[in-house]
Amino acid sequence: MLPLSVAVIPWGLLAGSFAIDAGLNPFESQAMSAILFAGSAQLVATGMFKAGAGLLSMLLATFFITSRHLLYSVSMREKISSLPLRWRLGLGFLLTDELFAICGQQSKKQFNRWYALGAGLSFYLAWNAATLVGIVAGSYIPALNELGLEFAVAATFIALVVPHVLSLPVLGAVLVALGLSISLNYFHVEGALMIASLGGMVAGYGIEKWRGEQG
Repeated sequence: MLPLSVAVIPWGLLAGSFAIDAGLNPFESQAMSAILFAGSAQLVATGMFKAGAGLLSMLLATFFITSRHLLYSVSMREKISSLPLRWRLGLGFLLTDELFAICGQQSKKQFNRWYALGAGLSFYLAWNAATLVGIVAGSYIPALNELGLEFAVAATFIALVVPHVLSLPVLGAVLVALGLSISLNYFHVEGALMIASLGGMVAGYGIEKWRGEQG
């Protein structure tokens, strides 16, 4: 988890400084990382808050952006369904893209709840520490969010996705999602992220089904 924690530092700095820039006080800015604990959702929600969006709009946006975690939890269900409720709730809260990248491919026999807890907590602490530094820096360094730190978001997800591109269906899903995301954003299509995500999943499923029929 350490390399992923290091890679997410610029992202945390951006989240903290952007929250200050949007008008949140330091306590509120830190609370977003401590309670929401979702980088992309935090940035979008903070931007919507700055633009004066309503609470319902922010909740819906957060729901759709983080909906991929439902798929993560379904994939992890077999590994943690037998654990006590406190473990399921704790690991569920700590389940991020990074933790899923570490533990999602493990078999039920390989999965160790203490390892998952340690990995998840270490990332949680790193994220909140980076946010705190961003809050402090955002209070003293103007326009910190204009330094291009948002590239850390893309770099982190690239690092998470590439090691798992091991089959034709996964490759097809990645390429279709990438193509749709770039094209739709270029033409300023609303909901580009969701459309690209759904397109990638459909493409991956279609290729896998086609390969099964060919076999």
